[in-house]
Amino acid sequence: MAKSESSRLVIDNVSRRAESEDKNSSATREDDAGTALGNRFIEQQSNLNPSRSKLLRRILDEADETYYLSSRDMGRRYDVNSATIIRTIQALGYEKFADFAHDLREHFVTKITPYSAMRAAEQTDLTVADRVRQSLEKDLENLNELRTSIDPEKVIEIAGRINLAQRIVVIGVDFAATLAWALSYGLVRLGFDADAPIGSGGVIQNRLKILTSKDLLIPISFGRGLKETIEAAKTARRQNVPSFGITNGDATPIARYCDSHLIASIARTSFIDSYVAPMAAINAILVACAHSQSERSLEHLRQFEEEYSSGERWYSEASGE
Repeated sequence: MAKSESSRLVIDNVSRRAESEDKNSSATREDDAGTALGNRFIEQQSNLNPSRSKLLRRILDEADETYYLSSRDMGRRYDVNSATIIRTIQALGYEKFADFAHDLREHFVTKITPYSAMRAAEQTDLTVADRVRQSLEKDLENLNELRTSIDPEKVIEIAGRINLAQRIVVIGVDFAATLAWALSYGLVRLGFDADAPIGSGGVIQNRLKILTSKDLLIPISFGRGLKETIEAAKTARRQNVPSFGITNGDATPIARYCDSHLIASIARTSFIDSYVAPMAAINAILVACAHSQSERSLEHLRQFEEEYSSGERWYSEASGE
């Protein structure tokens, strides 16, 4: 092969590799989903020119070092002027940099690991008491966001699907297992054939195999989603099993693979996700289920009335001796 031809091939290979790296660095990824900023990036990706897409990709990937920067400092970091930063965030639909900075911090807090989240929190000058107050304020913020965004008619529609289902399987893994158990327990109290299987992925998959189009799957997961929960949603779709999910964004895997979904923020201030809003969403579902079929609900609750009235259920000093 001629030396010039060999050199040309080397240059072409290097160029293709550089183009591939640029494409990968600017492309949206599945783990962008689940935050306001990540969802905007996914939705607007096709409308962004390559330079803006690449700049935003870097800002998101380095959120632990960019969420606290001003537009001027961010411009210096990426060797552009502050006007370029402003125009780039406006391309995502933000009118003010402060709104973008807020969502960037939420993206950072949601995406980092528990270790990284606590480490970042420790870099601030807050006292432990300040952190407690900040955590409670974030819980209230998430709850207020749910209160203003949730559509009661959608909750009623979900309750209708639950009322029609023969069997209901609720899937949640790790911390979300507590949410799955709470929902399934509440549904059982109302007379539904519901359960939240625990154990290995095999246990969950075996439970899913017997579901049909007359049943209902309720997977609960947030952000990128845990593998077992997402696989459950995908299995339900393959088997034509109806499903609705509880998640924290329209672009999460749960939102994509379920027939419908409810959104509840889990934004946190330290190492643990805030499940106040998802729990409130579950309570709303249970209330809708109970009151949309009130006679049925009262009949099943009546069966527990004697148990509630019985002194055997409750602790007393005499029984504790």
